[in-house]
Amino acid sequence: MDKQYQDWMNQAAAKSENIAKQLKGFKKKKPKNLDELFHKEHQAVFRKVDCLKCANCCKTTSPIFRDIDIRRISAHMRMTASDFIKKFLKIDEDNDYVLQQSPCHFLMADNTCIIYENRPLACREYPHTDRKNINQILDLTRKNAEICPAVSNILLQINKSF
Repeated sequence: MDKQYQDWMNQAAAKSENIAKQLKGFKKKKPKNLDELFHKEHQAVFRKVDCLKCANCCKTTSPIFRDIDIRRISAHMRMTASDFIKKFLKIDEDNDYVLQQSPCHFLMADNTCIIYENRPLACREYPHTDRKNINQILDLTRKNAEICPAVSNILLQINKSF
C-alpha cells in the first residue's frame, strides 16, 4: 500500500475515539448538511487517491453479490449462475452471497479487476461515502475506515472541520 495511504489509516486509527464520538453525534443529531459534507470530502479525497495503489477492499473483504450481479457476471464468464455460485460464492450469516475467500478471486496482481465492467453493485458503490442518507451507514463508514485509506482520510478531514 502507498505510504501516504497507510499514514491516513494510521492517523484515523489514532483518532478513532474522536471519530467514533463524532459519528455517534451525527447519528443522534442528523445534521442536514451531512450528505453534502461527506460528498465534498469524498470528491476531494478521490482526486488524490488511486485505488489501484491499494485495493485493500478487494484483498480483505467481500461485496454482497445480488442475484442480478450473479446473472451478469456469470453470463460475462460464460458460466451458469449455479456454477458461478458453486465455484466462487457462499452464503454468509446475513443470508447474502459473498466470496468464498479473500482476496477476491477476480483481483489481479496489478490490483486490476478482471470483471471490472461487470463487478457487483457493492463494488461499484464502495466505499459508499458519496451516497445519499449517509447517516444510515455511519457504522459501516467507520468500519470501512479500517480497510480503505480514502475513507480514513474523509473521516479525518470531517473531524478537522468540527
